[in-house]
Amino acid sequence: MKKMPKNPSLKEINALKKKVSWGDVSAIYHIVSSSISDVETILTHGFDSAYKQLLNKNNWNLDNFGGYKDDNGIIHLTSKAKIMLRHHYGDRGYELHCYPVINGERIVRDIKNDYRCPFKYWFPESMQMLFRINSLVDFTIYSYQIGDEADMELMKHAFICVEKLIDILKEFFDIVDIKGYNIAEFYQEIHNRH
Repeated sequence: MKKMPKNPSLKEINALKKKVSWGDVSAIYHIVSSSISDVETILTHGFDSAYKQLLNKNNWNLDNFGGYKDDNGIIHLTSKAKIMLRHHYGDRGYELHCYPVINGERIVRDIKNDYRCPFKYWFPESMQMLFRINSLVDFTIYSYQIGDEADMELMKHAFICVEKLIDILKEFFDIVDIKGYNIAEFYQEIHNRH
C-alpha cells in the first residue's frame, strides 16, 4: 500500500477509505467527509454563510475598529475588533461559534447600530454559528473505538481545516479567547475517558 502524504487532501483520504474498506464506506464517514468538504469551500463556493458575513467589511463598525473608508472606498483599520470563539459539540456535531466582545463581555443578544459592537448589526440566530461538521461527535467515538487509518486521517484533516479558518479570522480580528476543546483535544479527551 502506498504511504499517505504528510498532509493528505480530502480526496486522497476518501480514496484511502475506499481502499481499506473495500469500497464499503460507512454512512457516518460519508456524512463527516461531506461536511468537511463544505467547510473547506466555505469562502469560495456556495451560499452566503455566517463565516462570510463575519468577514464582510460592509458590516464592520469602522468606529470600533478605529477605521475609515477613503475616497476610493478602501477600508483602512488602525486596530482589530474583539471577538471570542467557542468550539461547541452537540447532537448535530461540531460547530464553531463566534461572539462579539463589548467591554470584555461576550454578546449573545441582537445588536444593531451600537458603536461599541464590532459589527453594525449582530443577530446570533443567524451569525453566531460560523459552520458545522455534522456527526463529528459520533464519528470521533466511532474512530476511537473501531476506526481505521482513513478515519484517523479524516479526523486530522477536520482539525487542520478548522484551524485554517480560525487563522483567517485572526488576520482580521483580535480573538480574545477560544473556549472549549478543539477537535484534537476532543479526541484526546475521549481517549482519556476510555
